[in-house]
Amino acid sequence: MTSSTAANQRHEKLYVLAQCVGWGGFTLIYGGLALFIKGMSLAQSCVFIATNICGLLLSHLYRMWIHRRGWKQLSWPALLPRAMAAMLLLAILWTAVTWPLYLLIQSDEPRKLSVAAVFLLSVLNGVWIYATWSLLYFGYNIADRYRRSEVERAQLAATVKESELRALKSQVNPHFIFNALNSLRALIDEDPARARLAVTQLANLLRYSLQSGQLETVPFEDELRIVNDYLALEQVRHEERLRLRLDVAPETLQLPVPPMLLQTLVENAVKYGISARSEGGEIAITSRRTNGELRIQVINPGLLPEATAAVASARPNGSTGVGLRNAAERLRLLFGERAGLQLRAGGTDTVIAEAIIPLMPAKHPPVS
Repeated sequence: MTSSTAANQRHEKLYVLAQCVGWGGFTLIYGGLALFIKGMSLAQSCVFIATNICGLLLSHLYRMWIHRRGWKQLSWPALLPRAMAAMLLLAILWTAVTWPLYLLIQSDEPRKLSVAAVFLLSVLNGVWIYATWSLLYFGYNIADRYRRSEVERAQLAATVKESELRALKSQVNPHFIFNALNSLRALIDEDPARARLAVTQLANLLRYSLQSGQLETVPFEDELRIVNDYLALEQVRHEERLRLRLDVAPETLQLPVPPMLLQTLVENAVKYGISARSEGGEIAITSRRTNGELRIQVINPGLLPEATAAVASARPNGSTGVGLRNAAERLRLLFGERAGLQLRAGGTDTVIAEAIIPLMPAKHPPVS
């Protein structure tokens, strides 16, 4: 059963219930008042009940007409004159159909009003009743249509957001894989044990990239683990030129971050802070939980103009510059405008890339 079919069935059940409660309640209340004020004979009570059953049937035919003519999709200015004409026509029909019954029970009683006046009052009473029915019916449908449009708008926004996130998700740079495979090929003869470990680390990195692509967030601890594998592979190529320093607050390990965010920052640090310098240098990773935010910093050697120029001139070929811009946009989509990614000078010959993530409940379990 589709969701639209289920919704239609719910609406039908609600309509039947509303018809029974509405017309039944009207019959009991109106009939009770008439009985209390002036009394009603058995014949009058039967005619009154039959009249209201006729009114219910006419309202159901009116609903069928509304569906057939598509009135529920009309705007208020277009609907109002049609509904007013329908109310008047229904009131006249209702009075005309039940008029013989009224004459039957009134035949032996003196009339205080003329027949025309009674007919007119009956029509006006019918207009009031069908106006109330129409207001409730169309009011509910307009409110339901608005609610469904809001749900559809929210679903569309979520779909757009998900599509944007999928398009922006960072993946392992193909240039890195190419370099890692070349390094592994050379390492197989020199150090087979280390080559086997490197193959495992590369497999871990690729598996994490594929699995985390289905998630919005992962624990920061998972990001650190995979970055360790990434840097171990980079050290095969850079050797002593690449050094790592960690300063991670324990309370930040289980906080949620976008997958591959830290790897993107570290890859940028390796590319522009280590590979670009013959002497290499140290990459520092720090994390702190402060003022309702998780702040992750990746610090590498370099000058800020070099880093910003590299990002600004990045081509859309999987380069790190595009990765940084995508990472910043992913942070904004996932965590709102308070989140961000900054590049700034960190002192003498250092550049700091800092991710700022507002704290929120974790959405996903760790990636195995």
